[in-house]
Amino acid sequence: MPAPEPEPLLIAGNPFPGVIAGDLLRQLTFVVEVDRMKAVLRQSHVAAVDRPENDAEHSWHLALMAIVLAEHAAEPVDRARVVELLVLHDLVEVYAGDVPLHDDAAMVGQAEREVAAADRLYALLPAEQGARLRAAWEEFEAHVTPEARFARAMDRFQPLLLAWMTRQEADPEITAAGVRERLRIIEDGSPTLWAAAQALIDESERRGYLG
Repeated sequence: MPAPEPEPLLIAGNPFPGVIAGDLLRQLTFVVEVDRMKAVLRQSHVAAVDRPENDAEHSWHLALMAIVLAEHAAEPVDRARVVELLVLHDLVEVYAGDVPLHDDAAMVGQAEREVAAADRLYALLPAEQGARLRAAWEEFEAHVTPEARFARAMDRFQPLLLAWMTRQEADPEITAAGVRERLRIIEDGSPTLWAAAQALIDESERRGYLG
């Protein structure tokens, strides 16, 4: 079965005036297209109101957390680079969608979907800029640099924090041991936050938030 045709770019709904051209046109097209992030809903709920968080809110929250919590990184990190990685890390989900951390079935093929999404998304930008931003996404995914390891720690810690604040009960099949296993990557980026995460998991188990 052939792959479905991709949706038209958002800008096709109301194209820019012809005087906007060249690199600026490509950059603005990209900026408009990633507005789709605001429509990608996540499993986590917002702490302040009873509704799901969206991808844009998630990325903003992570970036702010990185600024505030950088002193707890396992190694010295460039805050600005961490923020850049976090702002970019989920952009591919505008096409690939978000997959909950504990949904193994939905994760099948997700890496391939994200690569295909990156191919389409970063090609919207001028070539050099698109390559640079894509490289940042790939750096985050590889989690080899200190900045990427700390960024990944933020990405794992934030949903746990929201689950704690909203008393969000997980699927009964999701155990405290399973959560620890999937969140252990936090330790690579911040042993301090990993200790805090374990305290939240332990107490969540005691209160019945986890199976």
